[in-house]
Amino acid sequence: MKNTQFAVFGLGRFGGSLVKEFHENGIEVLAVDTDQKKVDEFVKYAVHAVQVPDLDETILNMLDITSFDHVFVSFGENIEGSILLTLLLKEMGVKKVWVKASSDNHQKVLNKIGADQVIHPERDMAKRIANYISSKSIIDYIELSSEHSIVEIVASPKIYNKTLADLDTRNKYGCNIIAIKRDGVVKISLIPNELIQEGDILVVIGRKTSIKRFEEEGV
Repeated sequence: MKNTQFAVFGLGRFGGSLVKEFHENGIEVLAVDTDQKKVDEFVKYAVHAVQVPDLDETILNMLDITSFDHVFVSFGENIEGSILLTLLLKEMGVKKVWVKASSDNHQKVLNKIGADQVIHPERDMAKRIANYISSKSIIDYIELSSEHSIVEIVASPKIYNKTLADLDTRNKYGCNIIAIKRDGVVKISLIPNELIQEGDILVVIGRKTSIKRFEEEGV
């Protein structure tokens, strides 16, 4: 798990889903909203849930926001508030600011003022982002069901020059490597003595719990 601090501003449909997914992944997150009811709803999912009357530099300093590596801005239709907060966060030096956009024009403005990533989310996008960002090695994530997913995992030096037979992911972890991405080419026809090379990306399918164990113990 990356040693990173996260904050989510705006606990609507997307922001709230994101906080829950971070919680499910064992990630501590600061949750912030101007609505006390929303804060009360998500207090059990966040290490800190804070209701603020307004979002200005004074409030952000009180939250020690510059100590956070990654901040998500997820306001509903409050486009002006989204833009102003994004601008303020970047001016204060927050490393990464990802912002939910409600339209293409909103995105254009966010890009111009320095947002690091602009998101046009559906509810399940929160799952993808949370799994991607809270992992050392997962670079993409597709949920197949509530229990199963496909992920792309960067091979670490720990498994360089090992074969698929050596890894034996099916028996050891209960998941399967179904392809390897190497030098821009996806290799699907894999053999047991296939060697893992530096730069390889493993495409793994299985139960989420099995993949997580493989990521933590096997890669």
